[in-house]
Amino acid sequence: MKRKSLSRQIYAYFLIVIVLSLVSVGAVSYWQSSQSLDDQVKQYMEQMVDSANYQTDSYLQAYELLSNAFSSNSDVRAFMEIKPDDAYEYYEYSDKIKKFAFASIESIVTLYKQLNMIYVTGQHGRSVVYENQNLFFNFDPVLVQEKFTNLMKMTPIDGKIALLNMSIRPADQGSVVTMARKVRGPSYKDENRGVLAFEIKLDELAKTWDRVSLGKDGFFFIVDDAGNYIYPRSMSERQPNDELASQVLTSGDQTFLSKYDEEERMFVSRKSGYYDWNLVASMPVKELRRPVNTIRTTTIIVGLITLAAALWLAFRFGRSIVRPIRELKDSMRETEKGNWQYIEDAGRNDEMGGLIHSYNLMVTRLSDMIERVYEAELEQQKNALELGESKLERQKAEFQSLQLQINPHFLYNTLETINCYAIVQDSGEITEMVEAMAFMLRYSVQTNLEEITVANELNHVRNYMIILQHRTEREFEIDVVIPPSLLLEKMVRLTLQPLIENIFQHAFPEGVEERHSIRIDARKEDGLFQVFIEDNGTGMMPERLAELRKKLEENRLAEPEEASTGTKRGGGIGLMNVHRRIQMVFGEAYGLSVDSEWGRGTCITMKMPETTRPRLRG
Repeated sequence: MKRKSLSRQIYAYFLIVIVLSLVSVGAVSYWQSSQSLDDQVKQYMEQMVDSANYQTDSYLQAYELLSNAFSSNSDVRAFMEIKPDDAYEYYEYSDKIKKFAFASIESIVTLYKQLNMIYVTGQHGRSVVYENQNLFFNFDPVLVQEKFTNLMKMTPIDGKIALLNMSIRPADQGSVVTMARKVRGPSYKDENRGVLAFEIKLDELAKTWDRVSLGKDGFFFIVDDAGNYIYPRSMSERQPNDELASQVLTSGDQTFLSKYDEEERMFVSRKSGYYDWNLVASMPVKELRRPVNTIRTTTIIVGLITLAAALWLAFRFGRSIVRPIRELKDSMRETEKGNWQYIEDAGRNDEMGGLIHSYNLMVTRLSDMIERVYEAELEQQKNALELGESKLERQKAEFQSLQLQINPHFLYNTLETINCYAIVQDSGEITEMVEAMAFMLRYSVQTNLEEITVANELNHVRNYMIILQHRTEREFEIDVVIPPSLLLEKMVRLTLQPLIENIFQHAFPEGVEERHSIRIDARKEDGLFQVFIEDNGTGMMPERLAELRKKLEENRLAEPEEASTGTKRGGGIGLMNVHRRIQMVFGEAYGLSVDSEWGRGTCITMKMPETTRPRLRG
């Protein structure tokens, strides 16, 4: 199996972290800046349109006040009821209206430039027209009657003002907008007798709208509620109530995106507070997004430069970590061959320097130990020749015991080296498994069976569960309800963990599920110290339970052929062996008892004396 290079793994991890960081930060920054710029542009356009709408409403409100003054003027109302052929009466009221109009217009200087003409026309066919040049003249009766009929149709019957895209003079058509209202006679009770109208120059009023700065390709226009384009003149050539006008009327005061002349544009609409005009500002989306595109390009360039610099630093950092590890690996290979090779630590004070120091210390101790072993072996051979065969055999046994002590020591150091590798690679799972395995190994190789507490056995079970959970990649918690006062009670070594392992192998044959549980409890009763291990697994069939109880009564260790029956556990330590080992320590009155019900679970009870320390029985 080909090993993965640690330097490549470190470099790959750095690459993933850096790319994820840059992409996430860049994406979030780009998205937030885009949203912020879009909101600012939208807010700017809305403010511009609101400002134009406010000024337009102010102008139109001033005309509305002027219209109120005219419509309530007694001379204007009396003019509506003059006789069509009475020239003197017509002249008299025309003169009075002239003086009133001149005085009113001169008093409101702000309306002077925008006003094109004022005219009063009645159903009798006579009219008075005031132009901005202050001239009064009569229109052709047929023309006046035609305009009068249209005005009467288009103005509200209740006397409210209507804004109309028309002029009584063909030459002014399209360049003015007419503010008109119906006027009653002097009695206020008669029906509407005529129309009062103001023609306002769009060119003068447009100076207010032209202040709306919308960039190179932006523009401003006005649509009334009927879908007619009021301003500018270029828009008046479009068909009334076309797709764009319909979208404006449908959106109300909402901002929307739409295509105009094959270009995606943003439209901001505001309806006049006094009349049926919709003021609309439009800008191309690509122009709105130009700052965002600049930010995106800048972010990508800066991100690439940052990525290149970070990868170079990651390469240098990876080499600084991997180089001493490679030296350590090469030295360990030489040590395996019997060549005790030391590593120069070069004055390092970091974790890697500590690892090298530990390795050098291990090599020194192993070298000294092997040397002492050889010396002891030579001494033993010399003594064997002098003391005889019986003494030689005893020295050989002592030498074998020394070897048994050396081998675990070397294994512990090897596990510590693996743990160091795991720490360098930031692998918490490997670290946890190695530490649990080391504790279990140290606990298992001790040969004495006495002086073991419940707490020691529970700690051994905990290390076993750590390894089991990493092997199965599933978490499982054992419910320990033993009173704290019983945790220092004496029991036999390596008796609790084999029972837990037996449960996982036989009580849960289909694998551990969420409903499965294991419970450990203990109590003192009638001079006995009892430990209970319960599970809610499959349980045992009655015949299987009877067979197991019979074997427990026979007080014998498990034989190799019994492995197929399930009584053999973990290298020969099963239920039968645990039972017999308890009896060897405490006596044949103690051991295991089993209670089980098929489909309900099993309870295993460990019975031991309540007395002080146990005694080993021969």
